[in-house]
Amino acid sequence: MNPFEILKNAQKLQEQVNSVQDKLGAISETGSAGGNMVEVEITGKMEIVGVRIKKEVVDPADITMLQDLVAAAMGQALEKIKERINRELISVAGGAEIPRMPGLFGGTP
Repeated sequence: MNPFEILKNAQKLQEQVNSVQDKLGAISETGSAGGNMVEVEITGKMEIVGVRIKKEVVDPADITMLQDLVAAAMGQALEKIKERINRELISVAGGAEIPRMPGLFGGTP
């Protein structure tokens, strides 16, 4: 293969990667638990940008329940953002399914 063709393809791929990275920073998903009493918002770059806890769920005598609700909301937000990222990657790949790799967004071979 022509070295210039390889370079051209690499530059195109880098542009696509940059585009996806920009999109990931712009998308977010929210997970909730306890009937929306606890919500966690996360971006496509896996940054937590919001945690909302309604005062009715805060019971100093039951901190464990609140911790469980936060963990559940976080888990739901992560699952939603993984699905969203996968859809974005498929669109960049021209509709081709991206194989999941172990450790990459929780995929298994």
